[in-house]
Amino acid sequence: MFARESVALTLLAISFAPLVSFAEETTPLFDGKSLEGWTQQGGNAKYRVESGIIIGESVPNTPNSFLCTEKKYGDFVLEYEYKCDDRLNSGVQFRSNVFDEETGIESDGKKRKIAAGRVHGYQVEIDPNKPDRAWAGGIYDEGRRGWLYPGIRGGDADVFTKQGQKIYKPGEWNSVRVECNGNSIKTWLNGEPRADFTDDMTAEGFIALQVHGIGGNEAAAGTLVQWRNLTLRELK
Repeated sequence: MFARESVALTLLAISFAPLVSFAEETTPLFDGKSLEGWTQQGGNAKYRVESGIIIGESVPNTPNSFLCTEKKYGDFVLEYEYKCDDRLNSGVQFRSNVFDEETGIESDGKKRKIAAGRVHGYQVEIDPNKPDRAWAGGIYDEGRRGWLYPGIRGGDADVFTKQGQKIYKPGEWNSVRVECNGNSIKTWLNGEPRADFTDDMTAEGFIALQVHGIGGNEAAAGTLVQWRNLTLRELK
């Protein structure tokens, strides 16, 4: 029994071993002073830079807002830190896109329509702990299929929540690592492995910082999500 457990742990460690393939130099995604190289899509949340930190501020009665890189990326290692008000849901998009016109897509045998101007694609969740869910570091397919991990691409929701409740740091800086290599997608939260699955729906797209809509909830107006030390290394 101990031998089988040892093998299982070894295989898990291999599965989540960081990529060692040849890569370009790690570079910052923003200059620490301005939002040059980024453009806003979706809603009208407020974005600004202070002391090397990108700050997103919620605004009532506007849909999800996204601050998007002008450049698109395919295979890469993305790392960043974030801090989020517990009243606000948020996330970081990757391999994401937006269409100028309504566009039909198909996946898993289902046809969907993406509205013009709708940001869609993979999102690493910023999901502050709740009593019944702690899915920070999970993957949500924004504007398309919903939860992928835990969800239709694997992961046990209860186990994922219990792990999230242990490793997420409310009100503090949390570190995230995202690795995309072909159809393999993996995430880490505060050094602990989170999502690990394969999906080939989108191979390339921009990175985007989401401020989730709060509807008409005036009490949540002005809540903040902050990002710092955003770096990306493209894989050859």
